[in-house]
Amino acid sequence: MESVQAIKQRFGIIGDDPKVNRSVEKAIQVAPTDISVLVTGESGVGKESIPKIIHSLSHRKHGKYIAVNCGAIPEGTIDSELFGHEKGAFTGATQTRSGYFEVADGGTIFLDEVGELPLPTQVRLLRVLENGEFIKVGSSKVQKTDVRIVAATNINMFESIKKEKFREDLYYRLSTVEINLPPLRERKGDIHLLFRKFASDFAIKYKMPTIRLEDDAVELLLKYRWGGNIRQLRNIAEQISVLEQQRSINAEDLKHYLPDIGSNLPAIISEKRKEGDFSNEREILYKVLFDMKNDLNDLKKLTLKLMEDGDSKKVQDENESLIQKIYGENEEDVDAEELENERMEVLQIPQNSPKSELQDARDKYYFAEEIEEEETLSLQDKELELIKKSLERHSGKRKAAAEELGISERTLYRKIKQYDL
Repeated sequence: MESVQAIKQRFGIIGDDPKVNRSVEKAIQVAPTDISVLVTGESGVGKESIPKIIHSLSHRKHGKYIAVNCGAIPEGTIDSELFGHEKGAFTGATQTRSGYFEVADGGTIFLDEVGELPLPTQVRLLRVLENGEFIKVGSSKVQKTDVRIVAATNINMFESIKKEKFREDLYYRLSTVEINLPPLRERKGDIHLLFRKFASDFAIKYKMPTIRLEDDAVELLLKYRWGGNIRQLRNIAEQISVLEQQRSINAEDLKHYLPDIGSNLPAIISEKRKEGDFSNEREILYKVLFDMKNDLNDLKKLTLKLMEDGDSKKVQDENESLIQKIYGENEEDVDAEELENERMEVLQIPQNSPKSELQDARDKYYFAEEIEEEETLSLQDKELELIKKSLERHSGKRKAAAEELGISERTLYRKIKQYDL
C-alpha cells in the first residue's frame, strides 16, 4: 500500500493539513473494497481527487472511470444519460444508446453534485446500488451492471432530506463511508504554499517570471475567507500572473483581486433567513400576539379566582408569582400602594358576596369570557405552528422550547395535549 505522501504527490494534492491527510488515508483504506463512498465538502475544495485515488488503487483500475456532473445534466435527459434509452423512447431518440452505468461496467462511476439528482432518478440509482439492476428509458428489459459508485456533494444532505429533496435511504446507501474535505480557510498553513504552486505553474504556462507575494500580502492572503476555496485561489493566482506588470505583489495590489475584502465582519451574517426562526416581521408579530394571549389567559384566571373568593388579599398572596409574571419583574419601580388601589378599583368585589351578587359580578365581566370566542382560527394555527417549530429546533425538549416561547413547561405540555402533538 502506497503512503499518504506518495499518493498526494502522484495526484497533485498540495499541503500537509492533518484533515486532508486523514481524508487521503481513508480513501486509500477503502479503495480495495467495493463499498460506496460519499465525498463531502464545500465547492472548490478538490473533491474530484478522492474518487480518482479510490479508482486507481482498486481492483477496478483497469476498468473505465467515468465522472458525471449531475447538476449539469437537464432533468429531462439525466435518466437517458445514466441508464441509456431505446430507439424511439422519446422525441429525438433515433437510435439505441448505452448509458454511463452500462459503459462503465466493471469500472467506477463518480457522481459529482449527487444532491442535484431529481427524485425519480434517485429511485433508479437506489436500485442499482441495491442489486446492480437498471432499466433503459423506453425498455422493459432489466439489465445488470457491476460498477463502483463514488458520489460527491457540497450541500447539507440532512437539510435536503428534511425538505424531501433527497431520499434518506439513498443517502445511507451512498455514504457507507463518508470522506470530508476541509475548506481552505481551515488550512491556513497550506494557503501560501498552494498560491506559490499555482504562481509557478502559470509562470511556466505563460512564459513569464513567477510572481512573489510580500509579507503584508501573505498576511492578507491568510486572513481572507476564501468562499470559493482552492478554485478561487487558483483563479486569483492566474489573474495576478497575467495582469500585473510588477512581479512583487504587496497587500494593496492583492486587494484589487479579492472580492468583498472590506466587508468581513467579526460575525458571519447570512442574508438567507432560516426556516422556522422568528426573523421575519410576520412571525415576530404572531409571537407577540401569542405572548399577549398567554398574559390574557393568566389575567382571566386571576379574575375568576378573585370573583370566586372575594378576598383580594388572599388571592394576591396565593398567586404572587402569577401577578409578578403578568405585571413584570420591575414592579418595585411602581408605587405598591398605588398599584394595589388600582387593582382594587378595577375588581371591587365585596367579601362574602351572596350568590346573586357574585353572578352579577360574573355578568359584569362577561367580556373576559368572550375573548376566547373572538380569537381567529389563524392565530390558533400560528400558535400551533410556533410550538411545532420550537419543538423541532430543540429536538423535542419541552423545557428549552417553553423558555423560547415565554411560557411555563406545564403550559407547553397542556398545549401539546390540546393540539395532540
